[in-house]
Amino acid sequence: MIRIGVLGGGSWGVALAQLCAAQGHETIIWARSETAVATITDAHRSEYLPGVALHPSLIATTTMSALRNVDAVLSVVPAQAARGVLERVAPHLTPNVPLILCQKGVERSTLALPHQVAKDAVPGHPVAVLTGPSFAADVATGLPTAITIAAENMALSKALRDILATPVFRPYPTDDLVGAQVGGAIKNVLAIACGIVVARGMGESARAALVARGFAEMTRLAQAMGGRAGTMAGLSGLGDLVLTCASAQSRNFSLGLRLGDRATEAKAGTVEGAASAAGAVALGQRHGVEMPISTTIAAIVEGKLSVEEAVDALLQRPLPDSE
Repeated sequence: MIRIGVLGGGSWGVALAQLCAAQGHETIIWARSETAVATITDAHRSEYLPGVALHPSLIATTTMSALRNVDAVLSVVPAQAARGVLERVAPHLTPNVPLILCQKGVERSTLALPHQVAKDAVPGHPVAVLTGPSFAADVATGLPTAITIAAENMALSKALRDILATPVFRPYPTDDLVGAQVGGAIKNVLAIACGIVVARGMGESARAALVARGFAEMTRLAQAMGGRAGTMAGLSGLGDLVLTCASAQSRNFSLGLRLGDRATEAKAGTVEGAASAAGAVALGQRHGVEMPISTTIAAIVEGKLSVEEAVDALLQRPLPDSE
């Protein structure tokens, strides 16, 4: 029997734990909240996935040492909190246990991608990234989902794919760690922009243009950082972008809706796209990549521009000589 540890008791962490438990893997969730732990273990449910009956074997704990002797760890905590959580779990892990990183974003203080954070926080462990178009509720209820599993070598990607795959949950392996993560980080920023466009009634043509230009923006950054254009055209790039920019199930898109609503006093809070926007812009500057949409969203969430000023600034950009 394979033993899986899951760091994080939010909707995505619980959904992935449910997936693993349903396959017969011994699965344990670490969560901060004692209430969440009790609800998962005793009532077999989660407040983040209403109406979903969790697998009876699934348990949760607030004790890091309970993850000792697991065969793999899924890190499903926010990107800005990942370093601290991984440093806490590191002493309890068996050497060479693989870490599967499920957070999307750029660490603001260092501009590090999740795999770079993990290598600092838990050195010596193989690292992979699980990313792509997926909503927690879909995965938890067994709806068809295709996703990317990225690692530095294909052998590890395929081995982890085989642990997670089911007939309806299909991880596609790649060795493009950078490309997969850039797509996951930047699409969240772009989803905020799309939410603003919808809230302001700017039309579907405007949203389509924003998605297309945003895709070009994140592809330029990924390539400048060593990622591949083919990865950006796949599940972890274009696929995730389309899903996140088109549904209110996305927390980032929903934040954009609130920011664009003139009657709402919206705050960015801990939404990943808002937390990563400034880091994405800084990465663009570091690699010589112009990122006008990400720059605009960063200015909005930091209170430096109003939505009206931001829209005007984008529309007044010089016309390009080519696409």
